[in-house]
Amino acid sequence: MHLPLVLPPVVTGWLLLMAFGTRGPVGALLAEVGIVFAFRWTGAALAAAVMAFPLMVRAIRLSIEAVDPKLEQAAGTLGASRPWIFATVTLPLILPGILAGAVLAFAKAMGEFGATITFVSNIPGETRTLPSAIYAFLQTPGGETQALALAGVSVAVAMGALLISEWVATRIARRVAGG
Repeated sequence: MHLPLVLPPVVTGWLLLMAFGTRGPVGALLAEVGIVFAFRWTGAALAAAVMAFPLMVRAIRLSIEAVDPKLEQAAGTLGASRPWIFATVTLPLILPGILAGAVLAFAKAMGEFGATITFVSNIPGETRTLPSAIYAFLQTPGGETQALALAGVSVAVAMGALLISEWVATRIARRVAGG
């Protein structure tokens, strides 16, 4: 689960290509039913998700471990079923961790370059992501203006996501505290 955090992103992209490419074990099966990831926008989404997922899992796991089991046991002694305990006790308590994990994963996915460029390349109009577009503009003479504009978009989206997540986290914290 945590391997994408410690592997070089290019290695993760290559492993995705080996597994999900049309000649890979998973990719060949999926290609038979018309699902192709390699060198497609769907592959860019898969690569970003694979690279970002460990951050979300870690945040959620830490949140779950912080829940006092006595609260869940108390709900059980009052006759609540396991699904009801999860929905009414555990989930509200771990919601800030889920939100934090989602924001971390989004930020990581938005900035993913290595695995994406290796798995799906940088095909304009098909697999070009924000980081790969910035990189392409920086490799083109006179492309600094376009790179700066995209960097501005990147900063604006990231700031917006952080502001929204903080607003939601504050609302959730108030609700959990009963205020």
